[in-house]
Amino acid sequence: MDLFSSMDISASALSAERTRMNLISSNLANVNSTRTAEGGPYKRKDAVFTATPLPGSFGAALNKAQAARSVEVSQIVEDQNPPRMQYEPTHPDADASGYVAYPNVNVVEEMADMISATRSYEANVTAAQAAKNMALKTLELGR
Repeated sequence: MDLFSSMDISASALSAERTRMNLISSNLANVNSTRTAEGGPYKRKDAVFTATPLPGSFGAALNKAQAARSVEVSQIVEDQNPPRMQYEPTHPDADASGYVAYPNVNVVEEMADMISATRSYEANVTAAQAAKNMALKTLELGR
C-alpha cells in the first residue's frame, strides 16, 4: 500500500459520510411531511455502507486479499417502521378517526446520527492530512 491508497480510502469515506449526512438532512427536513409523490407520509432513509477492495491497487491486480478496503454506499434503505400517528382532526390529511400519519423520523436519533457522521468525517479528514504530511516529509528527504 502506498500513500495514495490511504488518501483514496479516506476520500471514499468522506464521500460515503457526505451521502449519509445528506440523508440525515433529508430526514430532518421531512419530519412533518405527510404527503409524498408515492402517497402517504415520508419514510426515514438510511445508507448501507460496504467495504470494497481498492480499485486499481496492486493487490487487487494480483487477486490477493487486502486488509485495506475503501467504503462505498451500496444501498439506501427506507425504514419500515410504522408512521407516527397523531390526533389532529382538523389537519387536511387526517383519516376518518382524526389521526394524521406523520413520518417515522425521530429527531433525537437523527441528531445523534448527524454527530456520528460529523465525527467520522472529521476523523477521515485528519487521516488524509496525516497521509499528505507524510508524503511531504518524504519529499523533503530528497532535498
